[in-house]
Amino acid sequence: MVGLSRRDVGLRPLLWAGVLLLGGCGGSGPRLEVLHFWAMGAEAEVVTQLIPEFEHEHPLLRVEVQQLAWTAAHEKLLTAVAGDATPDLCQLGNSWIPELVALHALMPLQARVAASPEIAPADYFPGVWQTNLIAASLYGIPWYVDTRLLFYRSDLLKAAGFAAPAETWSAWLAQLQAIKRMVGPQRYAILLPLNEFEPLQILALNQSESMLRDGDRYGNFRSGSFRRALSFYRDMFAQQLAPTMTNTQISNVWNELGKGYFSYYVSGPWNIREFKRRLPREQQGSWMTAPMPGIDGPGVSNAGGSSLVLFARSKHQQSAWQLIEYLSRPAVQQRFHELTGDLPPRRTSWAGGEIAHDPYSRAFRIQLERLRTFPKVPEWEQIMQAMRVMAERVVQGQQDIDSAVTGFDAEVDGMLAKRRWILDRQRGAR
Repeated sequence: MVGLSRRDVGLRPLLWAGVLLLGGCGGSGPRLEVLHFWAMGAEAEVVTQLIPEFEHEHPLLRVEVQQLAWTAAHEKLLTAVAGDATPDLCQLGNSWIPELVALHALMPLQARVAASPEIAPADYFPGVWQTNLIAASLYGIPWYVDTRLLFYRSDLLKAAGFAAPAETWSAWLAQLQAIKRMVGPQRYAILLPLNEFEPLQILALNQSESMLRDGDRYGNFRSGSFRRALSFYRDMFAQQLAPTMTNTQISNVWNELGKGYFSYYVSGPWNIREFKRRLPREQQGSWMTAPMPGIDGPGVSNAGGSSLVLFARSKHQQSAWQLIEYLSRPAVQQRFHELTGDLPPRRTSWAGGEIAHDPYSRAFRIQLERLRTFPKVPEWEQIMQAMRVMAERVVQGQQDIDSAVTGFDAEVDGMLAKRRWILDRQRGAR
């Protein structure tokens, strides 16, 4: 618990009772204000450990946290917006922000940020801050950031003749080929699960051309940029550097990396804790993390994670904003990281606490300076899931690259038809 004594915790219910009593006596005294905060998954469980200090600082506020399962959260949010039953504030995946902005469900936050002594935009990693900007308006404050990079077996890389992971695609490919020659036909150099779209997405983000074109109205997967990314991805399977399987077809990624079934794995910060916990003690010095390689030098990665948003229908926006400010403090973010393993989105939050001394987090700190946002359209997750299916057909040899990207562009154009219609009507109304 952050900065709150047991005595304070014990006194807080008495304080609330006193406030309620004053409010219920017909007097003009202050009333207890209840904030409704929706959060997802493990973050919802952990944030309740941080709330008591906020309530101690604001004795007239109480926060009720409702936990949503990630699998059901999107539908519940849309239902709440349609039924005018939204909470005051919410944890929102960055890729969901454009959709709720299009529904006019969120409050712009730029004016509040400009007046805030707590929120310092320049302290946030630029890539994750950008995910909250829609048409130059700010709608969310980054709460934690997810990105993906390389987890690798440092001992096997050294045995293959390399002191450190490569920084370019060509050098990385040479390392993967050398590892494959060393480990033989029954093992692999890298795991690229066919049920995950993120590795291919990251390869595409490193290209010069966007995956959508004409103001994000049409697919751009026939471009030379995406073809290069897809070709590089396919070739890792064609050369048997990666097994053609999903991550559900192996016992688990931690044990298999430990066994040397593969030496590289593209994943996110949650796996730092898992590898520490699941690999035996004698193997704890045999793995490490590294930033993503790029085409001609250090590469970019995806800017994911969750932000904190205010709902337009909230009757407690100022109080909810105070909670966002509190959760954005570097000291609170450090504690949140220690409880969850989530990465703080502010640079100063990395200067202290456990994260400042964790060797496995250093690569993430470097990578967070090199993030690239994906197109900010509500259909983006749907597009990425369809891209994964398309890429799997290419990897399995069911479709060549030319026909795959041509057909996929047509599929994406269909997904974006409503977006084009809305944008055309907006243009005509001017």
